[in-house]
Amino acid sequence: MEKGINHYILNKFGIEPRDTRSYSPLVLAYIGDGIYDLVIRSMIVGRGNTHVNMLHKKTSQLVKAHAQSEMIGVLLVELTEEEQAVYRRGRNAHSVTMAKNATVADYRRATGFEALLGYLYLEDRMDRLMELVLLGLERMGKDGRERRGTCVTRKW
Repeated sequence: MEKGINHYILNKFGIEPRDTRSYSPLVLAYIGDGIYDLVIRSMIVGRGNTHVNMLHKKTSQLVKAHAQSEMIGVLLVELTEEEQAVYRRGRNAHSVTMAKNATVADYRRATGFEALLGYLYLEDRMDRLMELVLLGLERMGKDGRERRGTCVTRKW
C-alpha cells in the first residue's frame, strides 16, 4: 500500500508515524485546520490567477468557523460510526481559545470538523477527506459552480 503525504513528510524528517488514536482531539483539529485551509486555497488558486486580496476573501468565506459548522451539518449523515466518534471527540473538546467572529456552537462544530479532517489526513485517507469536502461544498452550493436550470457554470 502506498503511503500518503503525511508519511512522506514524516519520512523526510526522519520521524516515525504514531498511532492516530493517541492524539488529542485538539491536536487532530490543529492539523485538520491546516489541511482544510490548504485544500481550499489550492481549489481557489487553481481556478485562476487573480489579486491576492480576492483569493483571501474567497478562501476566508469557506474556512471560517461558521462555514465549517455548516459543512459538517450537511455531512453528518454521510459519516461512518468511526468518523462520527472522531467528530464528537473534537466537538466536545474544551479549548481555551475561541474564534473571534463565531458563536460557541459554530466554533465547537468547526473544531469537530477539523478534528475529523486531521484524523483522516493522519490515517492517510486523503481520498475520503476529499470526498467529504467536495460533497460538503456541493451540498452548501459553494463548490464554485452556479446552477442555472440544468446548465452548470463556474462562479469564479
